[in-house]
Amino acid sequence: MKYLQLLADNKLFSAAVCGWAAAQIIKTLIDLMLNKKLSLERLVGSGGMPSAHSATVCALSTAAGMIYGLDSPIFAVSAIIAIIVMYDARGVRRETGTQAEVLNKIMHYFSSEHPEKITFDQEKLKEFIGHTPLQVTVGGLLGITVAVIFCLFL
Repeated sequence: MKYLQLLADNKLFSAAVCGWAAAQIIKTLIDLMLNKKLSLERLVGSGGMPSAHSATVCALSTAAGMIYGLDSPIFAVSAIIAIIVMYDARGVRRETGTQAEVLNKIMHYFSSEHPEKITFDQEKLKEFIGHTPLQVTVGGLLGITVAVIFCLFL
């Protein structure tokens, strides 16, 4: 129990978790508005608007800068990690989702429309993995905002 209290008292950890939670809740609400049904998977799922990955690492980095200073090693490390995570979310992970979409179309064609039907052991691949540049940017701005509010008022 002592360890949970230590985590709760850690402003960097708490700011990052709040950034993640805010993004996931907003993502779920946007999905609810667009699809007119509640998908609880969106509360923990990846992909979508805003990027929870970006919100998390930007909240962490912003809190580190505000608490320890922009010249601190902890800010430097967290900022570099934020850049890498955001680049990956927009680049590699988005490309993976695009490839999954193409593979799903191929699997559907060969399993239902093609004269020589093929059975695939693999279920439909997850296509909602990465983020657009806008989703990454909005997630980053959300994380920064959450951290500023968290550090100034909590």
